[in-house]
Amino acid sequence: MCSTPRPQSQIDQVADAWLDRVVDLVPTVGTYIGRTEGDDRYGDYSPAGADAYAAAARESLVRIEKAEPVDDVDRVTQADLARELRIDIELHEAGWHLRDLNVLESPAQEIRQVYDLMPTDTEEDWSTYAKRLSGVPAALEGYTETLREGLLAGTVPAVRQVHEVADQVRGYAKPGGFFDQAIAGAVGSADLPAALRRDLTAGADGARSAYARLARFLDGVLAPRAGERDAVGRDLYALHSRRFLGAEVDLDETYEWGLDELARVRDEQEKLAREIRPGASVDEAVAFLERDITHKLVGAEALREWMQATADRAVEELGRTHFDIPEPVRRIECMIAPTTSGEIYYTGPSDDFSRPGRMWWSVPEGVETFDTWRELTTVYHEGVPGHHLQIGQAVVGRDKLNSWRRLLAGTSGHAEGWALYAERLMEELGYLDDPAARFGMLDGQRMRAARVVLDIGVHLEKPRPDGAGPWSAAYALDFMRRNVNMDDAFVQFEVNRYLGWPGQAPAYKVGQRIWEQLRDEVAAREGDAFSLKEFHRRALDLGGVGLDTLRTALLA
Repeated sequence: MCSTPRPQSQIDQVADAWLDRVVDLVPTVGTYIGRTEGDDRYGDYSPAGADAYAAAARESLVRIEKAEPVDDVDRVTQADLARELRIDIELHEAGWHLRDLNVLESPAQEIRQVYDLMPTDTEEDWSTYAKRLSGVPAALEGYTETLREGLLAGTVPAVRQVHEVADQVRGYAKPGGFFDQAIAGAVGSADLPAALRRDLTAGADGARSAYARLARFLDGVLAPRAGERDAVGRDLYALHSRRFLGAEVDLDETYEWGLDELARVRDEQEKLAREIRPGASVDEAVAFLERDITHKLVGAEALREWMQATADRAVEELGRTHFDIPEPVRRIECMIAPTTSGEIYYTGPSDDFSRPGRMWWSVPEGVETFDTWRELTTVYHEGVPGHHLQIGQAVVGRDKLNSWRRLLAGTSGHAEGWALYAERLMEELGYLDDPAARFGMLDGQRMRAARVVLDIGVHLEKPRPDGAGPWSAAYALDFMRRNVNMDDAFVQFEVNRYLGWPGQAPAYKVGQRIWEQLRDEVAAREGDAFSLKEFHRRALDLGGVGLDTLRTALLA
């Protein structure tokens, strides 16, 4: 990092003003990045709110394009902010907000998930919590209004997503479910004023009722008129692909590469299966490893302790060898999530690191045992050298980067591509020498390669690899079942995710491809002078960016 803070430029001012505007318009984003001024409220999820966001994006695009860069830092900011704002505007003009409903990342989940990050240590924290809870009904009413406008415009989500999300939100609406559990400790605490406890109870009741109304709307109004096709088509898919990658790729070439990469990883995994157990198939090797008690953990707390110890060891060892890890980033918290969806995810630190970066594991109901051979690479993906290092290093770089660059910028292709790159890097560095752990890494890489093929195949309705007609949802599920070794409920959820969130899933593996291509190109240019540690430092010091911006910056 710079020893002397870099003076703020005009472009920095525009970027930080945009960050402030986003936090004002979408307070849940502020919560995510540790900006607490909007923690007691929601933004406007109605069509008027979407229009206001698009108008603000247009204003900021004009400002950033007119500003004059003073150095390379400015040039990166200008290019990447302009790219992001254009995508936001294009998505709004395409009416995506009118059909923004899927099983993982849409307002239906966002409105609930924000509570996972809200502090609950003090009376003031609980007061803020109660105020936001009281806003759930209005937030969901605004969202419902937006979906209704989509109905009028003929811009609707696929009926599969409507049914799946209706099931999800009915779970949110259950008495004794998330909202009641979230406030149970506070409501039963004599340390909080009676009025605040009543507000929390009323807020939870109102939130449950609001989600029940949303479920009825989805079932009774939207589902009968929703679309039958899961595919979004080439034009809209290309827009989402650019959104998630921050780069434009040839979708047909990427599909063919995905098929080749899937075959290569499958062959690698099959060879390793025979090393684990002579003559074994992949399925037989999985069955063998699942019976192996030396790679087994029992209980969620044992899982959390193992995650923490593994993450801490990676920080300590890699910080001495292949990475410059800033002191604030050396702390990561491993957590068992309050939900039971089965997701594993990372949330970044707050701006001042008072809330550290956290790795979350959402343990499904009834799951009591965990296989470390399958999950070791996940800890590296979410922790160090994966998301925690990548995001934490950007946050800590305040001497050089503006707040937008440190806290909000970036794409799935950059972040998730880096995390997959980190998995393979740990193999190269000897951290996956245990054949079982390497087998688990390949299992994840195979799934990510399969997603490239599936996602592009379904949404572009390309011919199936077996030649028996175009891709369909049913074939996608069968294809995924043949390429992953996971619980079938998880596989079904994953396929539904891809069907409803076009372009996001391939960003992982395609992002990894671009990261590896960039490393190889920089190494070829620099020859004997190439330093892997220096490459990592230069790349991560940029913060989150689109992959085209990353390429330009590293090859300039």
